[in-house]
Amino acid sequence: MSVIALEGMLDDNVRLIGLTREGISYELFHSIVEQGLFTIKEWSVFLHLTERTLQRYKKENRPFEPLQSERILEIARLQKRGADVFGTLENFNEWMSSKIIALGEIKPKELLDSSFGISMIDAELIRIEHGVLA
Repeated sequence: MSVIALEGMLDDNVRLIGLTREGISYELFHSIVEQGLFTIKEWSVFLHLTERTLQRYKKENRPFEPLQSERILEIARLQKRGADVFGTLENFNEWMSSKIIALGEIKPKELLDSSFGISMIDAELIRIEHGVLA
């Protein structure tokens, strides 16, 4: 599956559940990394895997476990929403790397290792999208 095909699925929770259960291929993960904001080192933190384990996934060309697949898809969906809200991925990256008052002076990217953090970022993006700042 390509990133383009994935982008068409990011708003379809039923299809995402199936993809999560099946496991994201390393090839798709690599495409997401290449077209996204974060380095492999950052992804290893988000996925609670060592960089060496990620290299093993690549070498063995094996799919990610459902928990890691779900996190990869959550972050891919968040990047898509962020690019839509901020106009470009670069603008979204700048926001993700800034300390945000509404998030307790935390950089949003520091919250991506938890589903709760991803939900907080998503909620903040919705507020920004609707002009509710505070």
